[in-house]
Amino acid sequence: MNLLIVVASVDPQSGGTSEVVEKRGTHLQQLGHRVQVLTLDDPQQSFLHNYPLPCHALGPSHTGYRYNGKLVPWLTLHAREYDAVIVEGLWQYCGLGTWRALRRTQVPYYVFVHGMLDPWFKRRYPFKHLKKWLYWPWAEYRVLRDARAVLFTTEQERLLAHRSFWLFRARERVVTLGTRAPPGDGSALRDRFLAAHVPLQGRRLLLFLGRIHEKKGCDLLIRAFARVAALEPALHLVMAGPDQTGWLARLQQLASELGVATRISWPGMLTGDAKWGALYSAEALVLPSHQENFGIVVAEALGCAVPVLISDKVNIWPEIESDGAGLVAPDTLAGTEALLRRWLALEPAARDRMARQARQTFTDRYGIDAMAQSLLQVLRETAPPRATG
Repeated sequence: MNLLIVVASVDPQSGGTSEVVEKRGTHLQQLGHRVQVLTLDDPQQSFLHNYPLPCHALGPSHTGYRYNGKLVPWLTLHAREYDAVIVEGLWQYCGLGTWRALRRTQVPYYVFVHGMLDPWFKRRYPFKHLKKWLYWPWAEYRVLRDARAVLFTTEQERLLAHRSFWLFRARERVVTLGTRAPPGDGSALRDRFLAAHVPLQGRRLLLFLGRIHEKKGCDLLIRAFARVAALEPALHLVMAGPDQTGWLARLQQLASELGVATRISWPGMLTGDAKWGALYSAEALVLPSHQENFGIVVAEALGCAVPVLISDKVNIWPEIESDGAGLVAPDTLAGTEALLRRWLALEPAARDRMARQARQTFTDRYGIDAMAQSLLQVLRETAPPRATG
């Protein structure tokens, strides 16, 4: 199968979508499919220099919307070379441009929503939501309406999407999301990470791994950590991720005001071996997000046999809770504090059982092959009939 993925950016710092595109695409290639990426990034960006998939970069693009006048002509010229076009995400020009180029052709396109219709955004940013309403009827509504299928990664995400805009019409499908198994040399990766971060040695590490962003509940985690830190003198919080909104200084000030600044580390964005080393060094991953349609980092932690302490706004929370692969609580200060207290109250044997179950949950639910096969099944079932001569 020849597939084209259309995405606004493959910058690793742009969030989980870029990571999903890379991992899903490379695995599909390994299965024998042809996968190419069409992005609105500037081709001079350094992260494109060794990108593992064939990539057509049409940028530079304009404004946060990433408008690019080259997109429609490129798709008009080349789209028929592919069996399907997959648009990743909403609210940027890649969706509308694909619709404009393909709506009157026989080339099917699909849209991955990636949590971007979650009603949390409507509640948290009402003015932005009003602006989206002005844009919705003539753009995103049509993009979803005319797609061969609109793809959600959990049933929870699909149900929540109906609460954002009353004008909504789509052929909906739920597909599995997953990731590659982590590298198996966990002990060596852990040792190298701790050697590079000497103050963390001998500590009980709780790890936050993701963007330093309001949506992720970083402030809740710091406040909750301050409330429980006295219970375990060896407890240490690692807040790892890029600061895209300038929030880091305020969070560090908050930690200082609460008296826990020396018990929180901020290593910045971790990638490659450093990321895996941090995961293998942690006894639990903590993600008290206000909105998370899936959370690739949650799956990665599970693959490292690291239990996850997550909010009930991370949309795979029912599976985590039912499997016993972690703990779940509301995305509030009280809920986040309860997660930490429940974790600290567990006996070592109970933590060990949860760690083993975390790995089993990854194997059963969130492996890379399950993700690829789930998508391929949808593409085959919804493909337009072939013309006969």
